[in-house]
Amino acid sequence: MIPIEAPSPNFDARTATPSVLVLHYTGMPTGAEALDRLRDPAAKVSSHYLVEEDGRVFRLVAEERRAWHAGVSYWRGRRNLNGESIGVEIVNPGHEFGYRPFPDAQVEAVTALVADIRTRWSIEDRDIVGHSDVAPARKDDPGELFPWKRLAQAGHGLWVEPAAAPGLPVGEGETGAAVFALQAGFTRLGYDLPPSGRFEAETTAVVRAFQRHWRPQQVDGIADGETRARLIALLRLAA
Repeated sequence: MIPIEAPSPNFDARTATPSVLVLHYTGMPTGAEALDRLRDPAAKVSSHYLVEEDGRVFRLVAEERRAWHAGVSYWRGRRNLNGESIGVEIVNPGHEFGYRPFPDAQVEAVTALVADIRTRWSIEDRDIVGHSDVAPARKDDPGELFPWKRLAQAGHGLWVEPAAAPGLPVGEGETGAAVFALQAGFTRLGYDLPPSGRFEAETTAVVRAFQRHWRPQQVDGIADGETRARLIALLRLAA
């Protein structure tokens, strides 16, 4: 795979070795518009790569430099992830402009790109995440239509499909030990959710982000039995 060079001026020096890979969608009507924005000095945003719907891969920023893609973010104890992550923008209009499935050519290109990136950097499966995972209160991308399962089956990322656990759903407004345990589980997985025992808006955002990635058939911010079962299974897999 030979990326098309499309340099962006929006980068600076890294603060750490890349150890996280963050996938995004562009969230703009066209790929051309997204590419222009990621290369616009006034926009002050960028990514290392952009993958078009037809499978073309553009390299905007060298992996050895810090691209500006994650913003205020957190994953597994690391904050402001630009300094130690690689960002991949995947062309898709997103929820605002007509969210749609990712074409096969594009998914295959993303999978090949992720594999290629991992030959150069030590990035664990548990650290291949979406923008919504690292910024759940702000971002929805790459969203529930991105084929995380397919990527994991190719050897990149985590995926589980356990049987649903019994029990009543847990949602916003509830309090107690069950909420505390749920929050502790999300914190162990990587989210920024210190356990409080109170299911507030922050917890809803994290549950919704988790569902977009690992329980895409239901994205409602309510921790039903299947959502909790998948969290438990992922914690065991990532241990």
